[in-house]
Amino acid sequence: MNSMSSPPLLPRGSWSEVSRITTLLRKETVGGALLLGATVAALVWANSPWSESYFGLRDFRLGPAVLHLDLSVRAWAADGLLALFFFVVGLELKREFVAGDLRNPRRAALPIAAAVGGMAVPALLFVAVNLSGGPGALSGWAIPTATDIAFALAVLAVVGTHLPVALRTFLLTLAVVDDLFAITIIAIFYTRDLHMAPLLVALLPLAVFTVLVQRRLRTWWLLVPLALAVWALVHASGVHATVAGVLLGFTVPVRRGAKADGPDAGPGLAEHFEHRLRPLSAGIAVPVFAFFAAGVAVGGLSGLGEALADRVALGIIVGLVVGKIVGIVATSYLVARFTRATLNASLRWIDVLGVAALAGIGFTVSLLIGELAYGVGRERDEYVKVGVLTGSVLAALTAAVILSFRNRAYRTLVTAEELDSDQDGIPDIYEPPNAPST
Repeated sequence: MNSMSSPPLLPRGSWSEVSRITTLLRKETVGGALLLGATVAALVWANSPWSESYFGLRDFRLGPAVLHLDLSVRAWAADGLLALFFFVVGLELKREFVAGDLRNPRRAALPIAAAVGGMAVPALLFVAVNLSGGPGALSGWAIPTATDIAFALAVLAVVGTHLPVALRTFLLTLAVVDDLFAITIIAIFYTRDLHMAPLLVALLPLAVFTVLVQRRLRTWWLLVPLALAVWALVHASGVHATVAGVLLGFTVPVRRGAKADGPDAGPGLAEHFEHRLRPLSAGIAVPVFAFFAAGVAVGGLSGLGEALADRVALGIIVGLVVGKIVGIVATSYLVARFTRATLNASLRWIDVLGVAALAGIGFTVSLLIGELAYGVGRERDEYVKVGVLTGSVLAALTAAVILSFRNRAYRTLVTAEELDSDQDGIPDIYEPPNAPST
């Protein structure tokens, strides 16, 4: 089989796609650092002599009761701020499927398959650990399926590992597909007491919002009220309000105009919104959610040991640390085997193993699913937090150890990928072979 029918596994991609991804990952790295800081602050405060003030603030309720929006601060962070996060996720998903690498079925095959494997195996391991875990234990089967790209990139920044372009692209695309499956799971499996009337009414402001953005209208005083109306109605329907964010994101056009085509067609309204809102999502929405979701009173070593002995916490840890690696690596290997594709000459299977370990850092969405599965403020909810935090830390340490073995090779690859001899802003490896120098 020739090279045309067997494309390399983990291709580098075009310069336009690589430059966009590099900029996006830089923003997510900053957001990841804020996320880490918020998590540490929450844990310190929740285990300090002033812990009652933390839990008092977290559980303080505000909002109009007549609209059933008298929610706790924690609920506003989970249902409200994370809706902004998922709106950006929706924009990114549509960008990838319409004008990014995922629009090419052959390029999309590996990250989609790897995401499926990286979600299925952790879920199966969680179920295996919790088969005799007591009533309701299996409700959290989806907790270890999520990947937190911001947290993963923050870990990369801390350990100083420079991933080559192909691995960075694979990690981001994997996380994007993971987010799509995660929000689908939330909508289907974690919707209770569904009320169809507000859900159907939500279609009206959603339709108006769609018409306006399809006409490339950017008038915030029209779009924001419509988006808030969709969010409030979806929330009232019983479907988790973050689903509204993804639906709104899907309506925004990616390309500049009807005649534009291809990934180089120029920025559309989706890119405009993403540029404006990603800093708010990564810098405010996600860290604030983490601050109110991650605070757990461990209760010393005995309390930590009790939490880690719980089957739910153990299932989460096994799923994140072992399940993600097994699922992603095994699925990637099978894709390579059945398509007869091979890794790029500069990469090794240990690189895929390292990225798979990074994908085991499940935090934001894992905590959200944990709240939906077991409720807020219950003992098992506290165990979920310990499991997610412990599993994410172990996954981060595992990834750091694996990737550190290849750090020297990565630095060499990144140096070659960034070499720009003619100083035209485009690295040499993306220039046509016989392109004249300027």
